[in-house]
Amino acid sequence: MRRPVPRPAALACAALVVAAGGCVFAASGGAGAHGGDGGPSAGPAGVAVRAAAEAAVVEPGARPAAPALAGEDLDGQPVGLDGFRGQVVVLNVWGSWCGPCRAEADDLARLSERTRADGVRFLGINTRDRDRAAAQSFVRAHGIGFPSLHDPAGELLLRFPPALLNPQTIPSTLVIDRRGRVAVSIGGAVTDQELGPLLARVVEEGP
Repeated sequence: MRRPVPRPAALACAALVVAAGGCVFAASGGAGAHGGDGGPSAGPAGVAVRAAAEAAVVEPGARPAAPALAGEDLDGQPVGLDGFRGQVVVLNVWGSWCGPCRAEADDLARLSERTRADGVRFLGINTRDRDRAAAQSFVRAHGIGFPSLHDPAGELLLRFPPALLNPQTIPSTLVIDRRGRVAVSIGGAVTDQELGPLLARVVEEGP
């Protein structure tokens, strides 16, 4: 009996498993971003993980609270989400090994600088980078001025329900409102033109 020939996509996925400890779906059509049926994954209280082009701001009353996040940044200094309470926070999950992360990094760096005066703060979660030096090199190369929690094993990501932040979807971006609730959930890479208007809507809500 002949064995089926592995499909190229399966071989690519297997290579990612070896290289990154998991098959990462960063494109808008990947199962990690949308679930098995190709539609958005429904999260808690109506929040849905969507590709950037389809992302929407959730009504305030339907937003779930973000989990507590704290640890060390890439330089070993303490940092946590609680330190940004009262401000709008963009939480971006990234890795230096991730191609789509490199594609979006310059846009995120520019947007973080442009929105700082509006009370917006950016916080990264650097995942699956065992070596901090690789992550630090990534930050320098892209001129990223905001801190990132170092989470090499992905433990912080597991504090989120998978439908809200899928740990297999790298990069991912959340917008957290001033009350610590998740207002936007994006699976996959994002540009400043896509994220900017969503962020502005949350900023306009006021305290």
